[in-house]
Amino acid sequence: MKTCLWIALLVAIAGVGAQPTEDLLRYLQDPDPQLTLRPKITTADRIASHGYPAETHQVVTEDGYNITLFRIPYSHKLQNQNAHRPIVLIQHGLFSCSDAWMCTGPDSGIGFMLADAGYDVWFGNARGNSYSRNHISRSTNHPYFWRFSWHEIGYYDIAAMIDYALATNDQGQTAIHYIGHSQGTTVFFALMSSRPEYNAKIKTAHMLAPVAFMSNMSDKLVRTLSPYLGHNNIYAAFFKDQEFLPHNDLFSKLLYNACAPHSKLYGLCNSMSYMGEGVEQNVNMTALPIMIESHPAGCSTNQICHYMQEQQSGCFCRYDHGRTKNMEIYGQPTPPDYPVEKITSEVHLWYGDNDTMAAVEDVERLAEKLPNRVMHHMEDPKWAHGDFSLHKEVKKFINDPIIEIMNKYENNIM
Repeated sequence: MKTCLWIALLVAIAGVGAQPTEDLLRYLQDPDPQLTLRPKITTADRIASHGYPAETHQVVTEDGYNITLFRIPYSHKLQNQNAHRPIVLIQHGLFSCSDAWMCTGPDSGIGFMLADAGYDVWFGNARGNSYSRNHISRSTNHPYFWRFSWHEIGYYDIAAMIDYALATNDQGQTAIHYIGHSQGTTVFFALMSSRPEYNAKIKTAHMLAPVAFMSNMSDKLVRTLSPYLGHNNIYAAFFKDQEFLPHNDLFSKLLYNACAPHSKLYGLCNSMSYMGEGVEQNVNMTALPIMIESHPAGCSTNQICHYMQEQQSGCFCRYDHGRTKNMEIYGQPTPPDYPVEKITSEVHLWYGDNDTMAAVEDVERLAEKLPNRVMHHMEDPKWAHGDFSLHKEVKKFINDPIIEIMNKYENNIM
């Protein structure tokens, strides 16, 4: 984030006259006349810019959060709006949003490719990110709005997305395909084990960099902070129930201007690693401007605490509120484990050796408990956490194989 701040300041300097210090001070005092910012564009705008039909939908969850979904209902290339179109829901990771799936464009983006393969494509947005910041009664300025972790995202948000997509498709479908990255996998595991009836609504599920157990994860920042934020103590008490890395329109527009392909600062943007996910050696660098413009997208600090609790406990379990509240909520002093053995849907686990967040040992531990899983170990030893969405050959190694699996499923039930 320090790098991002420097880019923002450099944009201000580069966008004005020959006296950088003087002009920067003028900009900070009155920014509007000094810098022309491009208008913010949404996931729907990005979809439409490539010629695809784009829709925006609002869904209210059982506990009152208003979440946004974007949709490619059919392919403009196929003109298949009147044909049978199987549903697929694509869910982002932590600090992210639906814009993450737009970064590699129509030739390599999984959503665009699925639309051209004949699917009804939906992009989810978790509560609290830049597209899902409303509640029927709570303001984002109140800590109660942020009193959720990824458990609630799975239990309420993903369930609402699945039900809404099935109802809106209006083709009598009873199940969908699911694709999730990082936290997008965690929330799937949370939902399917907590509300096992939803397994019947899943055809195939594709977990990219699956995160459940975290004992062996090697991310240095998480391992450094987990001893403090992964327990019920004064550190966690001060940190929880807040917005973390919120989306900021001005800051994002500054970065977008800085990282546009013809910007003088484009080379600096290219040197940035992808959202703190570790060293990404195979990233499609042309995707970074979109990623930088729209990320981070915001989340609750409780989501981070929950992950750090996982790392410390070695368990895949519910949020630890402390002994007293645990007794009140769970009826036991410690949070219960997620019964992942109840996840009966067809789960494909895609994982790599260089993933600092989803260690191979942790993925294999999870796989042992899943009754219907298929393993997909990436052959490239350098394959890292962000590569599942931003790898320069993501089409070849991830997208094409997933679509092949989904097509095979659909062909077998027709």
